Amino acid sequence: MTAGTVHRWESTLDSVVVYEQGALCRRLARGGVPPDGRVRVTGLPRSLDPGSLRARVLGAHGVRVGEARVEVEAEPLGAPAPEGLRSRVERLREEYAAARGRRDHQLSLVEEIRALRPVPPGRRREDGHRRTPVDAWLELGGFVDGRLTGLHTRLVELEEALRSAEHELGVAEDELARASTDVPSAHVGTTVSAVLTVDVSGADDPSAEVGIELEYGVPGAVWVPAYRLAYRQGEGGGRLVLRASVAQRTGEDWTGVAVGLATADLRRGTGLPKLRSIRIGRSQPASAPSGWREPPAGLADLFTGYDGARPRPATAGVPVAAAAGPLPPPPPPPPMAYGAPPVGGLPAPGGASPEAFDGRMPAPAQPARARRGGGPGYGAAPSPAPAPSAPGGAPPPAQPPGPPRPSGAELDYAALVLSGPDEQEDRRGRLFPGASFDPVAAEYRRRAESVAALPLPGHAVRPRESAGSFDHRFDTAARVDIPSDGTWHTVTVAEIAVGVHTEYLCVPSVEQTVYATLVLSNSTDQALLAGPVDVTVDDDFLLTAALPTLAPGGVRRVGLGPAEGIRVTRRTNLHESTSGLRNSTTVLDHRVHVELANRLAGPATVEVRERVPVTSEPDVRIEERADWTAPGEGPGRDRHAPGTRVWRVDLPAGGTAVLDGGYEIRMPAGKAVVGGNRRS
Repeated sequence: MTAGTVHRWESTLDSVVVYEQGALCRRLARGGVPPDGRVRVTGLPRSLDPGSLRARVLGAHGVRVGEARVEVEAEPLGAPAPEGLRSRVERLREEYAAARGRRDHQLSLVEEIRALRPVPPGRRREDGHRRTPVDAWLELGGFVDGRLTGLHTRLVELEEALRSAEHELGVAEDELARASTDVPSAHVGTTVSAVLTVDVSGADDPSAEVGIELEYGVPGAVWVPAYRLAYRQGEGGGRLVLRASVAQRTGEDWTGVAVGLATADLRRGTGLPKLRSIRIGRSQPASAPSGWREPPAGLADLFTGYDGARPRPATAGVPVAAAAGPLPPPPPPPPMAYGAPPVGGLPAPGGASPEAFDGRMPAPAQPARARRGGGPGYGAAPSPAPAPSAPGGAPPPAQPPGPPRPSGAELDYAALVLSGPDEQEDRRGRLFPGASFDPVAAEYRRRAESVAALPLPGHAVRPRESAGSFDHRFDTAARVDIPSDGTWHTVTVAEIAVGVHTEYLCVPSVEQTVYATLVLSNSTDQALLAGPVDVTVDDDFLLTAALPTLAPGGVRRVGLGPAEGIRVTRRTNLHESTSGLRNSTTVLDHRVHVELANRLAGPATVEVRERVPVTSEPDVRIEERADWTAPGEGPGRDRHAPGTRVWRVDLPAGGTAVLDGGYEIRMPAGKAVVGGNRRS
């Protein structure tokens, strides 16, 4: 298929699903199918994973996609591109290096002038004392001062120019780092396309236009949830807006796309295992794998004439001491046919090391069954590379019996390469998977994956950590724009109705301060992941807090800080006495007195928490004398320490309340409370 006969279809990015790391993109294309059925869909990013490409036909009966393959086209740009950010950064780096060189040269001149000192001539023993030439010393000092004044003035100018160049370079580098990667190179234009083979033989109208959907995975996309909560005092509900901070460096700008946010791992394998049947009775030969056949007979004799006309070089080289220059690295072991022993497990002839043969291992002799073994396509010899020997010289595990089982790469016929006569003897005339490593694409993917190292916003939590054992997906209500610049962008996902009411909490035994909390109840069937929440009360921004993970039907608290309008005071009294026959029992009577005062303009519900000691000793008894209650336990509730007790008080505006409680500890006289009996 030449460039003149290629039927190109333009594609548009329709939707993206962002996972924990990476994204799954969906493109749409439409056009007429040529008679040969081969079309090229353009617009794909350079960082896509070629193995993730999927194609299907939309809304056309009897039409199917028979093949989908990724191809990259590169051509030089005709007109010189204008100076972009990268060229600007390179130019500013050169200017900064020149300015730094001028500053360093000026510093060397200053140090050279500063080192000038008067040096008296040498005096012999018979010479008398000389007069010090004061005028010459003063003239030298004046010269040094005047010269240093001029040099320092110039040094200040050069340092100012260096700071200016450094500032411009830093701004340009920051713009380059934040710029979108969906731009062509300054010299070469690269086009990534999906070459499809469309079969329209079963269609009612083969000349009608066909819609194609392309799906592919790309690295370089992350997201974390965020929220905005707005409520009014006195109301029982609030508006919780789910937002997401999304960063992507996939190499294409997401403009006007529907974005989905998922907590699942995109790279996790979801393929079902293949279970082989177990039969009782006569053994049956294993069936040959699909796409495999025997190589033709006499394949080794195909190159007899070539070897006779042009003898191949000997495999054994000169010893290391006689070799000129460094030895080339040993080539990787060739793929071996089924049943061949591993190359690494064979000793070199004569007990010599592999380095004695010019860094190359001699090819092992293949048994007849291995040479007859075939692989995918015509005359291929598949099998995975053998595992290295176990420590201690243990042989590798034996291969399972039966015909060879080619891998997916070996069954990709379009990617198989026929080895020529100059290859090793066991590879000549056979098909092997070609080199699929693309260094340019690997560099694009490396840059894309750098977004995983971005610092998280405040109170943000990775979605995989907050989701726990379940996976969730959230879809944006409208289409959004997210450039490929590798920085965080906030998008609105949806609005969730939650129950909200204010409660006040205090633990006066620890701190005599009352804290305001928001009690959120999730009555929807969708979980809320942990993340930052901006709280707005009566249209006034209050603070940014950390929202914990809220499961469907769960209830959690969000702290809002100290409440200055409610005061709490706590006093304790301890009375120690003895009782029982011969005063054998120690009685510790604890009394707790708590006073609350509400100075707010409206009513308030205050939860006061106290703690009663617990024991596992059978001869120690603890008797409570208060109207407090034990906190409720269950999913979605706060976790409490053993012995926690709770008072719940409804205070009207300007009202007060007094809470009295206590407990009595009875224990043998020979025992004492850990830390001392007299503790409040």
